[in-house]
Amino acid sequence: MSLTGTPFFVTAIVVAALAVLVPLLVWHRVGGPAVVRGAVRILMVLVAQASAVVVVFVAVNNANGLYDTWGDLLGTDSHVGAAPNLGVDGTGGRSIAKEPPVKQAFAPVDDAALGTGVMVTHLTGRVSGADGEVYVWLPPQYDDPAYRDKGFPVVELLPGYPGSAKDWFTNLDVTEQLRPLMVNGEVKPFILVAPRTSLLAGQDTGCANVPGVVNADSWLSVDVRKMVTDNFRAETAADGWAVAGISAGAHCAAKLAVEHPDRYRAGIALSGYNDPAAESDSITAGDPVLRRETNPLWILTHAKHPPHTSLFLTGQPGDGYEDGLALRGAAKAPTQVWVQKTGGGHLNVVWKPLLPEVFRWLSGQMSGVQNMKDSKSPKGERGGPRPYDGGVRGPAVQAASGGDARGER
Repeated sequence: MSLTGTPFFVTAIVVAALAVLVPLLVWHRVGGPAVVRGAVRILMVLVAQASAVVVVFVAVNNANGLYDTWGDLLGTDSHVGAAPNLGVDGTGGRSIAKEPPVKQAFAPVDDAALGTGVMVTHLTGRVSGADGEVYVWLPPQYDDPAYRDKGFPVVELLPGYPGSAKDWFTNLDVTEQLRPLMVNGEVKPFILVAPRTSLLAGQDTGCANVPGVVNADSWLSVDVRKMVTDNFRAETAADGWAVAGISAGAHCAAKLAVEHPDRYRAGIALSGYNDPAAESDSITAGDPVLRRETNPLWILTHAKHPPHTSLFLTGQPGDGYEDGLALRGAAKAPTQVWVQKTGGGHLNVVWKPLLPEVFRWLSGQMSGVQNMKDSKSPKGERGGPRPYDGGVRGPAVQAASGGDARGER
């Protein structure tokens, strides 16, 4: 029985109800010596309490997408078959473009909580040695004959830790929010890709390559990327790719975007952080070298050349905002950094309403197919819909180029 499925949730509720009802019915009918009667009654109370705790846990887990499977919850699953040393670029010296195509079979997801049109496949990474489920959603224009020769931009969606690959679909309603905006030409018709990021039992990978442990970076930036371009009409160049994340996934998004400008043109980080030690279960935080070298701020300031990438960072004071300002302050052209102050906590209900805004911004940063309604829309710097302005675009660009303006809200 699936941990996140409705049958298990209903079963937990029924068991909890019975665990309360049974003691009420038999409390005075328990026989035997006083010690036995007392022990039985205490046991019934404990079972009732435990059943109630299970119901609350299942409800919270389903609402927040913390654990996807029993293996994730119990810490018995590992999605790492091997973790060879893949070198600085994470490819192990391979020319990925010359590798044989990765052909996958996709099945529709039979779960109304994810919305309509979501597909899933299980991918075994040829380069990273990692494996896991990858969810894919195609935009409304994908099957339109007018777009049959077009390449579509792609966004990888990363959850927090612990977190399910389904999180952006179930808790942020990303497809239901973006579908009408795509149809209306307000945002580009993105292919949305949500890969598993929980690769190690009870540990946050930080989306890093750690030889002998996990190659989470290469799983996301090489294996998943190649699988998508081999199976869909997706853009292959960096200009057509972005990565977005929440919480620990936001840390990953910023890290991947600044570390791999040859693979991603933009990154969206909602309530993220720079220092991996912000996540107590991070495998990179315990090693001083890894902790330093997987910090997006360190990567940005130590890059041989400023990366050609754009970042949209949100957070509230003490929860990502200062980290965003630090990245913006360190950015030099062509790196561009937008920072937006938020409030309300570290919660899905805070991030969810931001999606239309940030995807409008993202549409102005990326190449790829243009919505046929774009000709009626204001034009941005890449010919698509104008990126979200909100009073931050101009100042943020100046700050990213070494100016003194401040673009926070």
